[in-house]
Amino acid sequence: MKPSLPLLAGVLLAIVSSGCNRPPSEPAAPAPPAAPAAERDAGEPPQQPAVVQQTAEVPQLDLPTVDGGRYDLAAHRGKWVVVNFWATWCAPCLKEMPELSALHAMRENVEVVGLAYEDIEPADMQAFLQQRPVAYPIAILDTFAPPKDFATPRGLPMSYLIAPDGKVAKQFLGPVSASEIEQAIVAAGGKVA
Repeated sequence: MKPSLPLLAGVLLAIVSSGCNRPPSEPAAPAPPAAPAAERDAGEPPQQPAVVQQTAEVPQLDLPTVDGGRYDLAAHRGKWVVVNFWATWCAPCLKEMPELSALHAMRENVEVVGLAYEDIEPADMQAFLQQRPVAYPIAILDTFAPPKDFATPRGLPMSYLIAPDGKVAKQFLGPVSASEIEQAIVAAGGKVA
């Protein structure tokens, strides 16, 4: 069965608008990679990733971080939180990391959490973060069971600005700067401290 022209156009638009190109060695399809063969039973077909269509108004998020801690979004109420979906292979993601790290370190009422949306082992992520350190916590998502309260990213990076009351204030597709985040906070009636 041939894919329909609107479907192909939608996939192409998602790839182009994401601002992030996968290296040539990785598949061009926007779906996350299959689980490593060692994690599947022999002969079992790769599991299809879950797809979430819409982000909850007040999303919940509670994940282990690569430094051995936990990140519970609800515990950070009262602050503005940037939830940043990213990947180590995504050039625009890597470009925005230092600015997001500086924002996290410099602002008392703004925090960042990075959600690595890729199939990577914790030890490999820790090695990566030694080369590209950030001040904010990083969690590795299970691409086959991503957080149910956040829409499956249409491209990377994808960021959500969560208001102090826990509601989504703004969504950003593509790289975002500290200035854009601060402007979104002010536009939502908040102050940057």
